[in-house]
Amino acid sequence: MSLIIPCPHCGARPVQEFVYGEIPVVPDDLTDPDARDVDRAFMRANPEGPTVERWFHAYGCRRWLTLERDTHNDEIFSAE
Repeated sequence: MSLIIPCPHCGARPVQEFVYGEIPVVPDDLTDPDARDVDRAFMRANPEGPTVERWFHAYGCRRWLTLERDTHNDEIFSAE
């Protein structure tokens, strides 16, 4: 079963229409600019459980939306 995301503008749409965008948190103790760029580009939090995420509806309304989702079972609590 595919994840269905409730877009506030377009209605319920399949996950393939969206692009996931995580805003990474870079540790403050990194002073080397190259290390900071690596962390920003490649290190992801990958949380398990309830989390807040940003998704871009690339093949629809082309707007960002904020999802509150449980990553363990893909249950979506809210979409704004």
